[in-house]
This record gives sequence, structure tokens and C-alpha cells, in this order.
Amino acid sequence: MKQLITLLFCIAAMNSMQSQSVVGKWKTIDDATGEAKSIVEVFSKSGKIYAKVVDVLDPAVKYNLCKQCPGDDKNRPILGLNIIKGLSKDGAEYNSGEILDPKNGKLYKCALSLESKDKLKVRGYIGFSLIGRTQYWYRVN
Repeated sequence: MKQLITLLFCIAAMNSMQSQSVVGKWKTIDDATGEAKSIVEVFSKSGKIYAKVVDVLDPAVKYNLCKQCPGDDKNRPILGLNIIKGLSKDGAEYNSGEILDPKNGKLYKCALSLESKDKLKVRGYIGFSLIGRTQYWYRVN
């Protein structure tokens, strides 16, 4: 009985830790309209955090290309595009990487932090974190 309780406690602790991670699928919201825009999958690779667009919710733009994106991302489909690249953990925040805005092709410095287990604060900025904009993404179960 004692082993069963210990096992259940360990499973609950692992689930709690996993839900406290930025890793997972997140719904993005359009700043202007308040409408759900896309589903982005945040993942870890070689100790860094990345994110790619796994679904575009508006059928009219689902297969659009990133025409203004720089470098290798130019003219690639937004669906499947890596939009967050190379963030490192810094306390409760992930930063020191970039976020791409596929709408205008611009790269910004990026910081991610959990507001709650199901709400992710995404900050894109130029230079200092004071000059930028914040979006909130919501976990998809």
C-alpha cells in the first residue's frame, strides 16, 4: 500500500511539473481582433526552446507564404515555420533568442514566461524589453 501511494504521488508530481513547462501547444490570439489565430508548438531541442506553427486557424490564410521573412525562411509556408528560435532558461523566464513575426517578416528579441500553467506571456522587443509588445498564448489540451 505504501508503494502504491508513493507511485501515485510521483505520477502526480510529474504531471504537475509537465504542466508548469512552456513546452506544449499554445493558441495565439490576434492583437487587433481578439480572434484565435494559430496553434504554436513550443519544444525543447539541445537545451534551447523553439516554437513552430502547427496550425493556422483562418482557412483564408492557412497556406500563405512568409514573403517578407529573412534568410532561409523567405517564401516558406507559415504553417510549419519555426517562429521562436534559441531561447535559454534564465530563472523563471526564457530569453536570449528571437521571435519572428510572419506577418511582417521582422525578427525581435524574445522572452517567454508562464503567467499560470495555461497562460504563456510572450514578449517581443527591440533592444530593451521596455520597447516591444506582449501577447498571451493559451495552452491547448
